[in-house]
Parts: sequence; C-alpha cells; structure tokens
Amino acid sequence: MSQAAGIWLLIVLAAVAANLPFVNQRLMTVMPLRGMHKSLAWRLAELVVWYFLVGGIGLALEKGAGQIHGQGWEFYAITAALFLTLAFPGFVYRYLVRRGA
Repeated sequence: MSQAAGIWLLIVLAAVAANLPFVNQRLMTVMPLRGMHKSLAWRLAELVVWYFLVGGIGLALEKGAGQIHGQGWEFYAITAALFLTLAFPGFVYRYLVRRGA
C-alpha cells in the first residue's frame, strides 16, 4: 500500500470510528445493552476507546512505512481535537436532529 493510500485509509477509518458511538445503541458496536439506552457518558467513553484504536492502527501503518517518529503532547491534542471534529455529524444526528413532528 502506498503512503498516500494509507493516510486516506486512516482518515476514512477515523471518520467512521468517530461516528460509531452515536449511530447505534450497542456497546462498542458489538454488545447490545439490554433494556437501557446509552447515555452521553457511555458514548464519550466509547469515543475515547475508538480514538486509541484508530491511533494504534495509525501507529502500525507508520511502522510499516518506516521508522516511527516521536510525538509530543501537541500532536495528541491536535489529533484528539480532529477526532472530536469528525464525530460532530454523529453527535448532531443523535442529539440535535428532531425526529418526527
């Protein structure tokens, strides 16, 4: 896989993973919650887990392309903000779009 294809794959994966907590009622998209709806706290916890999973995939792609470059706290702050930005459509769909009339 070329480096550009890996970058685009990671961006698409991050966009999908950022919206997964908001588009379903399952815990981590796998385990159904019996008799209850996911609260915002559960969705935010899932968002953090998805952030680290996508980060791990990005780290693996970087290792496959060559040597891993060390990152400071600024990198993680920016990627977390980007991940939250990518989650905005799912948040709007879940909490701000009114269903029915």
